[in-house]
Amino acid sequence: MTDTSANAWVSSTHRPMGFREFVAIVAAIMALNPLAMDLMLPALPDVASAFHISNANHVQAVLSVFLTGFGAGQFIIGPLADRFGRRPILLGGLTVYGIASLLAIVAPSFETLLLARGLQGLSTAAARVIATSIVRDCYSGRRMASVMSLAMMIFISVPVIAPSFGQAIMLLAEWHGIFIVLLVYGVLTLSWIIIRLPETLPLTERKSLAVREVANNFLQTIKNRQTFGYAIAAGSVQGILFGYVLSSQQIFTGIYGLGHYFPLAFAAIAIGIAIAGFLNSRIVGRYGMRMISHIALVGQLAIATVMLTAALTGWLSLSLFMILATASLFTFGLMFSNFSALAMEPQGHIAGTASSLFGSVTTLIGIAVGTAIGQYYDGTLIPLATGALLSSVVALAVVFVVEKGRLFTPHNVPV
Repeated sequence: MTDTSANAWVSSTHRPMGFREFVAIVAAIMALNPLAMDLMLPALPDVASAFHISNANHVQAVLSVFLTGFGAGQFIIGPLADRFGRRPILLGGLTVYGIASLLAIVAPSFETLLLARGLQGLSTAAARVIATSIVRDCYSGRRMASVMSLAMMIFISVPVIAPSFGQAIMLLAEWHGIFIVLLVYGVLTLSWIIIRLPETLPLTERKSLAVREVANNFLQTIKNRQTFGYAIAAGSVQGILFGYVLSSQQIFTGIYGLGHYFPLAFAAIAIGIAIAGFLNSRIVGRYGMRMISHIALVGQLAIATVMLTAALTGWLSLSLFMILATASLFTFGLMFSNFSALAMEPQGHIAGTASSLFGSVTTLIGIAVGTAIGQYYDGTLIPLATGALLSSVVALAVVFVVEKGRLFTPHNVPV
């Protein structure tokens, strides 16, 4: 295919919407997850106080239960989306999202709040899988990577502003107000989808829900070296991000004493991902997904090594941590969108199932690693730095095996 214009890479079901609106709506759908995650960060101390939780590490369950639901839910969303289409599953997920937000608002106990968070995680699983599947329905190759990068650049601005926004909400309505905002955002997104988003999976491409066929589709995904390998690598590096997010409130307030100013530091660091998303969308067509993501992975390993060394020697000042953390999230931004595109590219015929499995594997690995990092938090940055280093080593080893030792090879060169 020599024509690289938008229409040449897009299905007819996408054209009624237009490229810019398509990217925007995909970003809005993807933002459901980080919004529900990062708005909660400033509220953790208040939630602990409201439910009389004395151990600061225990209140991290508000985040980890959400992520567990998000990871587990993706296993079933993919086959359902391949059978019934993207649109009805997405609409159903957003409906559950609204119900879960209402439940969280009226939660009489911490256990009820965790139930609501688990349901929110399950519902955002639909958003994650469907968003990726829609992109794969309509694009392929480097153009798909470019679309994913543009969507990521837009939706990743959510974690940049969400903690500060969450802090502002609590000044007006305490932590309950956060779930009111999530409810409103879910309703607005649902309305936009109902009005503007067409179904992108033709009837002729629908898959059966027969157990044998679903199992076979999952098996095809697992057996594909590129798909499953990059899922493991993506999960490993996502664990670094989750570990940082889960312990960020304690790091900035406990170690560096920023108090209510911690959302500003969090936002400054998160800019690294946004910059990476924009940069990747501009250069991926020229250099390819493999070269960019592999260089970023090596960079992540170097950053983690420096951070651990500085943490062990007591030289990890706030300014140095800010620089290293920003650089770490920058490399994550370059890795994750490209790892996702590389994993999905061979799976156009079962995009929903493949996206489902990819999302579950990456999220469950990520939450396992991230939760371990968060629970080992001991008032120092050694657990975070150690987890980042080990995760980077694992990801690099997996990519090395997937690519049979041929790292940094441009995507258009046979491997």
